[in-house]
Amino acid sequence: MKAVTSVALASALVVLVGGARAQEKAGDPTGTWTWTVERGGEKRDVTLKLAAAGGKLTGTVSTGKGDETKIEDGTFKDGEVGFAITRERNGEKFTSKYTGKLAGNTIKGNYQTTVGGKEQKRDWEAKRAK
Repeated sequence: MKAVTSVALASALVVLVGGARAQEKAGDPTGTWTWTVERGGEKRDVTLKLAAAGGKLTGTVSTGKGDETKIEDGTFKDGEVGFAITRERNGEKFTSKYTGKLAGNTIKGNYQTTVGGKEQKRDWEAKRAK
């Protein structure tokens, strides 16, 4: 009986691990992602936490200064991620729209932000946190 139970547990573990690997190969963006930005000579580490379900993304973005912001309009289709974040600085709200392509443990793309009527476009590349 113990042998049967051991085989059943081992089989279940193989199925769970195999399922997780299949999701990763299929390009599941669920997880924690990090990258560094530099503005005015100051570097900031950015953390993006994503959850994907049914082509929709939910999650948060933070820079470690107690500024966790929920993502808006999150989408995931055919390896492409898209989302927006709205923040406020000096009494002015601005929205940054992110797009990127998922490739293994990297998301690479760009984002656009309009601040003070001026549009800024920058690249971003996030790595999946281990």
